[in-house]
Amino acid sequence: MTKQSNKQLEVTLVRSMHGRVKGHKECVSGLGLRRMHHTVTVIDTKENRGMINKVNYLLKVEEK
Repeated sequence: MTKQSNKQLEVTLVRSMHGRVKGHKECVSGLGLRRMHHTVTVIDTKENRGMINKVNYLLKVEEK
């Protein structure tokens, strides 16, 4: 049984996806980001944190 987290993160794509590794592009799209300067709100889970950590050089993350 998993514990539901009420914390949310605002994630913004601040660098271009052109020329990136396929796995990094998949992480960005998995977070729901589509284009540069697009911001989404995601739930703070270990899965989302893993994707954010993998492509942290492309993102700006703020706790909400």
